[in-house]
Amino acid sequence: MLRFNRKVPAAMLALLAVMLCSCPTDQANDTPSPTDAVTAHEPNHEGQVLRHAVFFSFKETSSDSDIQGVVDAFRALPEKIDSIVEFQSGTNNGPEDLHDGFTHCFLLTFPDDAGRQTYIPHPAHAGEFADVLRPHMDKVFVIDYWGTPYEPMQQELKHALFLKFRDDAPAETLRQIEAAFEALPSEVSAIKHSEWGINNSPERNDHGFTHCFMTTFDSEEGREAYLSHPAHKAFADALEPAIDKTRVLDFWGERP
Repeated sequence: MLRFNRKVPAAMLALLAVMLCSCPTDQANDTPSPTDAVTAHEPNHEGQVLRHAVFFSFKETSSDSDIQGVVDAFRALPEKIDSIVEFQSGTNNGPEDLHDGFTHCFLLTFPDDAGRQTYIPHPAHAGEFADVLRPHMDKVFVIDYWGTPYEPMQQELKHALFLKFRDDAPAETLRQIEAAFEALPSEVSAIKHSEWGINNSPERNDHGFTHCFMTTFDSEEGREAYLSHPAHKAFADALEPAIDKTRVLDFWGERP
């Protein structure tokens, strides 16, 4: 049974109540497939940008100098590939133990899908950078999604939540969860920017995760205010019946 904090605003509680009522039907034929649930409401991407979120863990045999060489090679790509219009990177500093061993975080932005198609096979990425990365990479996790353009702050703390939903989670439940996330900035003033999207990466390194929910803060205190806020706690509690797995990585978004 979910327990909600009494201080949660009535509007948030009403929205979450709708979510909890969106239960699977008893008729198996009426339950959408996982693919249906994820793709049932693909929006129009006009005015959006394409985010490319990449996370690495490195081999134990790789030295700090080896890892820094990989980071430097990745951070050099915007100078070599024009389709990268924004680049941020940092090391995971999340207070939640949900990182699955990933330590290094990179967030690239393309103006459109054509920009990504230029980037993936580009010799600077698929050749030079891959050659530096390959001897040291342990694991890679990649999620691409359509995001909302905004003016980045000089320093900003990114909080990336990735969700893998249960196979029997109805499409309507997913829509209610997405709407509940969109409502959080109106309840939590510490959020400076938020966006979410459905994974569309062609690289097959998503580990089954389908959704990215990205929130941005200007300080660790802002992140703590968000994580401890009753509205966020209610949102997290309401997710539990629908999700199969959660991954969270936080990092200070530094630019080259």
